[in-house]
Amino acid sequence: MAEAEGPKKLYIKTYGCQMNVYDSERMAEALGAEGYVTTDVAEEADMVLLNTCHIREKAAEKVYSDLGRLRPLKAAKPSLKIGVAGCVAQAEGEEILKRMPLVDLVVGPQSYHRLPQMTKAVDAGEKPVDTDFPAEDKFEHLPERPVSSRPTAFLTVQEGCDKFCAFCVVPYTRGAEVSRPVERILREARALVAKGVREITLLGQNVNAYHGEGEDGTWGLARIVRELARIEGLDRIRYTTSHPNDMEEALIAAHGDEPKLMPYLHLPVQSGSDRILKAMNRKHTAEEYIRLVERIRAARPDILLSSDFIVGFPGETDADFEATMDLIREVHFGAAFSFKYSARPGTPAAEKPGVADEVADARLQALQALVTSQQRAAQEAMVGREVRVLFEKAGRLPGQMVGKSDYLHAVHVADPGARVGQIGRVRITESGPNSLGGVLLGA
Repeated sequence: MAEAEGPKKLYIKTYGCQMNVYDSERMAEALGAEGYVTTDVAEEADMVLLNTCHIREKAAEKVYSDLGRLRPLKAAKPSLKIGVAGCVAQAEGEEILKRMPLVDLVVGPQSYHRLPQMTKAVDAGEKPVDTDFPAEDKFEHLPERPVSSRPTAFLTVQEGCDKFCAFCVVPYTRGAEVSRPVERILREARALVAKGVREITLLGQNVNAYHGEGEDGTWGLARIVRELARIEGLDRIRYTTSHPNDMEEALIAAHGDEPKLMPYLHLPVQSGSDRILKAMNRKHTAEEYIRLVERIRAARPDILLSSDFIVGFPGETDADFEATMDLIREVHFGAAFSFKYSARPGTPAAEKPGVADEVADARLQALQALVTSQQRAAQEAMVGREVRVLFEKAGRLPGQMVGKSDYLHAVHVADPGARVGQIGRVRITESGPNSLGGVLLGA
């Protein structure tokens, strides 16, 4: 008698942003309904999906390089399905099949709910490509999310962007801004909490531009946050990523009077030079950003801010760069993501010559040194304080547990009483390069 066949195995490699992490989870769920279980070992897989990102330099070439490394797997197992998903899939489309015949399917970020049908098409000998921007809500076509093994979860509320920053490919790969209906967000959030999730991070390429339809009209992000805060068992709410121009007063006020909205905000500015901000099509000035930060801090004085910076944008002078350094010195950030400018094909800035590499490299090092000094100062200021920590996983050392503070600092404790999913009171006793250490005081 033949042995029963085991479940099909799915390996997903996720590149880039938190939105892609969420999308990968939903792809796994969609294919889980077709009998796939996830694996962390590509060599075991019956299907490999590369969920790609197009933000960084040479993103497409990195994907093609990774596909090349899959050739031996495909040769050893011809039945292996290989798919490319995400923003590079959206941008490259049919070209991926032309350059890499080992690829079986290509699916854009708005169409991954169609993966089950696409895998059936592959079984029938086809090589489907789906990079449409469908009219239907893809989330309504996905299976219910399974029981969470973690106390935190991402929840997409908005996709796409209408800002058209000169350096950014998102409007072309993710499409125009679309907000999910209110009830669908609340339904998904309640289901997550019922399955053990205690913290939800609302996701969107431009999340604070959220304008979803509710029974009584259009809701903004602040109202969504306040409604989520009413869910019993949901203890923490975060959101990312925001644009300064969409930071409405109602959302600022929510930071001051909604205890479940965490005192952390990622608010990209990109540059401190008005001339460069105009060239980037950011539609705000450095002074407007600084005044916005003042209003946010007036509402929530202890809020920790992080940001994004691009150095070496076409035309950036020493004076422009120094204006960025001045803004960082004035605002004081608890963290930041900083990058040397790299051209994205099809964006307006790609047509302009960039700053010399050695100049951009030196500027990036100087900016990162300044931000690191501010980050360390923010962490050291936590020493001696009592903070709340949501424990998420075991640490690297025996008996160690790791979690996040309200301020999104990674915190570790060595205490047998700490458990995953617990929100504990921790006195911070030490600050390391990227984390804090402390003593558990109790729940």
